[in-house]
Amino acid sequence: MTTHITRRSILGASLAVAGTGVLAACSSDGGSGGGHAGHTGGGSGGGAKARPAGFVAPDGKEVQDAEAKRRGGPERKVKLTATPATLDLGGGLAVKSWAYDGRLPGQEVRVTAGDTLALTLANNLPETTSLHWHGLALRNDMDGVPDLTQKPVKAGGTFEYRFAVPHPGTYWFHPHSGVQQDRGLYAPLIVEDPKEPLKYDKEWVIVLDDWVDGVDGSTPDAVLKELSKGMSGGGHAGHGGMNTMSAQRTASKKAVQAVQAVKSAESPGPQGPSRMMMGAKSDLLGGDAGDVAYPHYLVNGRTPQDPATFAAKPGERIRLRIVNAGGDTAFRIALGGHELTVTHTDGFPVQHAKTDAVLLGMGERYDVLVTAGDGVFPLVALAEGKDATALAVLRTGSGAAPTAAVRPAELTKRVLTADKLRADASVALPARKPDREIKIKLSGGMAKYDWAFDGKPYSPDQRHEVRAGERVRLVFSNPTGMWHPLHLHGHTFGLANVANGPRKDTAVILPNGTLTADFDADNPGLWMIHCHNVYHAEAGMMTVLGYLK
Repeated sequence: MTTHITRRSILGASLAVAGTGVLAACSSDGGSGGGHAGHTGGGSGGGAKARPAGFVAPDGKEVQDAEAKRRGGPERKVKLTATPATLDLGGGLAVKSWAYDGRLPGQEVRVTAGDTLALTLANNLPETTSLHWHGLALRNDMDGVPDLTQKPVKAGGTFEYRFAVPHPGTYWFHPHSGVQQDRGLYAPLIVEDPKEPLKYDKEWVIVLDDWVDGVDGSTPDAVLKELSKGMSGGGHAGHGGMNTMSAQRTASKKAVQAVQAVKSAESPGPQGPSRMMMGAKSDLLGGDAGDVAYPHYLVNGRTPQDPATFAAKPGERIRLRIVNAGGDTAFRIALGGHELTVTHTDGFPVQHAKTDAVLLGMGERYDVLVTAGDGVFPLVALAEGKDATALAVLRTGSGAAPTAAVRPAELTKRVLTADKLRADASVALPARKPDREIKIKLSGGMAKYDWAFDGKPYSPDQRHEVRAGERVRLVFSNPTGMWHPLHLHGHTFGLANVANGPRKDTAVILPNGTLTADFDADNPGLWMIHCHNVYHAEAGMMTVLGYLK
């Protein structure tokens, strides 16, 4: 059986957890009613052994009481199997990877707010796995973080995730085990609003991804292994590595391409060619755009050479639910010939904002409305700073399909980031002075690939203390030379960097920037805070927020 490299072996940690992320682009500046799920081969929601005392347990009475107050309604049963699969990415490209029921993305799960979701995961993979429900304020023992909120689901085992689904919106789910998220293990979760205020004719769910698994022998584990060796004298900045980064950025495009060409020409071998990114740059992301040079970028599991097509009629109003399921790539997305009206981010409504393009970091979601024109139109997701695109097609009439190289003008017009949005009055965080402020400093760099918070790589026994009922202010500072999408489990926060900022669960912090996020501590348990760059998280940029008893 293949040996998969995780943070356990790379960093010597006794416990490892995968990363997800919170992403919203911000400006740079100085149990009754639920009960615990049954399972076979998984483990109870009690989590890691010898955890610090004095904190609410993931399956404790406080968690059960909070779930009972949600009063879960009708049950929606789903069965899901994580399994090795050969995936058709289009254009004659087939890759061996892992997926849910052999689909990419996995079949969407659709429920109505207030329902109880009962999803049984069967693990047919050669290693343990889990399911994290990204963005949901669910009960803590269903959050899917191995060795923190549950034991890993063993190979050959099953686990039933059962919880009330409280809020409508666009969400998704994926593993929280090693770098499994950067395979094909993800799917959208759509929570419908029983009192939906928006008027539209059709709905198009769009999942963006960067793809490396199974291409020329590459795997996400091999990518992490390569990155973890760090860099000496090139590429990205580490601690105090700004001179190195500046020198790299002044290199000509030809020189950067030459470096990449040499790396790509290496014999694939058992772990594939080098995938370390060189020279990626984005002003929107504050400079350095990413760590990984992916060979392909996908919309709904398809390459630009054979894109997914959505059919509609001219004049129809379409709701686009957009999810960035990537591991290391922000996407700038636009629909050629159309203006976008942003209505939601991370599941929560915002004051409607018109734009030409939207920037999504890993883990972030946006809902937009468009009125379809007459013809054939490219939906293009630019891999920000990486000079590559993903493509899908909106077809409302006759005409030739756009080519894989198409780049609509809208990509370079108005580009919306989360700091430009304002919360809808129905979900705006009420004004309140914070009861507690938690300061977290991002640390690490590419030189040693030692990403962390406060210089301490992740351990499941870390705790940032909060108490139920408090208004908590998280203040993140980022002296590193890299942008990071930050994700908080189990809650949504208000972006406090801007007045009446949108409600989010994932937000981007720029290099040399500060991100201030306020939330109400109303969901007891142990909750991850981490970078949603899956490689940064697995290297150690994760920590835990813990409710005191």
